[in-house]
Amino acid sequence: MLVFSNPIGSGGLWFDNLTTSDGMPVAYDPQARAFVPMPPFCINRERIGCNWIAPEEGAFCRSCVMTALAPDPTIQNAIPNWAATEAAKRWVLDNLGRWHWFRPEDPGTRPVFHMLAEGLMPVQMGHGNGVVTISVAEADPLISTTRRKALDEPYRTMIGHMRHEISHMLWWRLSLREDFLTEFRERFGDERIDYAASLQRHYENGPPAEWRQRYLTSYASAHPHEDWAETAAHLLHLTDIADSAVASELGSPELPHHKWDPYTEMDSERLINIASQLTVRVNHVNRSMGLSDLYPFTLSPVAREKLVFVHDWLKRGAQGW
Repeated sequence: MLVFSNPIGSGGLWFDNLTTSDGMPVAYDPQARAFVPMPPFCINRERIGCNWIAPEEGAFCRSCVMTALAPDPTIQNAIPNWAATEAAKRWVLDNLGRWHWFRPEDPGTRPVFHMLAEGLMPVQMGHGNGVVTISVAEADPLISTTRRKALDEPYRTMIGHMRHEISHMLWWRLSLREDFLTEFRERFGDERIDYAASLQRHYENGPPAEWRQRYLTSYASAHPHEDWAETAAHLLHLTDIADSAVASELGSPELPHHKWDPYTEMDSERLINIASQLTVRVNHVNRSMGLSDLYPFTLSPVAREKLVFVHDWLKRGAQGW
């Protein structure tokens, strides 16, 4: 993620800022990828802290308009959890916008979001026919940590959930192309195998013993759809890590130059190699504070090939596939 210029003074702005350091209101224009000091602001600005501009006064921004179902406000912490969830959505949509996904120049279908709070029953997150369902309860650090430990997942955040579920939607769009499906099945397997039975087998028996040689995560081994979603999410993780490192002016011998843009890098292998080396360095910094690794994953040769495949297709977003 970029570090942005202050449109009305000195200093920089971070992606989630609502005001400058001296308290002047600003909003993010996702089309210009810049902050502006004037309305119209998103109608959700006061309710959930959305900091994007709207097309007109009293309207939703480009991100909020994709939310068809908002959480029940009578459920405890629903609104603050929803605010954090929408912030994660904006972050991921802006990432994908760097490859022109879901922007005005993209003629394809946009995702529709159902943001649900958890009452007596948990919410099953997932994607179906363009609809992304998200449990806003997972924005709560305690719930997220508890489930991460219960499911033995080394990484579980709301941005991670957004990247994973939106990746399912991206596959749904790309699957309209026969050449994509042919290449996908060669690398990930046939997605037409029974999904429910595959997940049940995974949860009952666990991943295959050699899963680390072929997959990024154990969950990716459950079904080709999950392998795609996990791999695409990791491609987004790695690209954003590299982009944020450059934006923060962190030095590394792997970086081609100080203004290198990972989102315009056409060489997929080069991008993945640079990003993976950066994760090793940032993991080392985290350990100096006794924290878990920022990116606790190992990229096997097969996983790298899948990441290259995903990048080759996602960077074509400007063509509207």
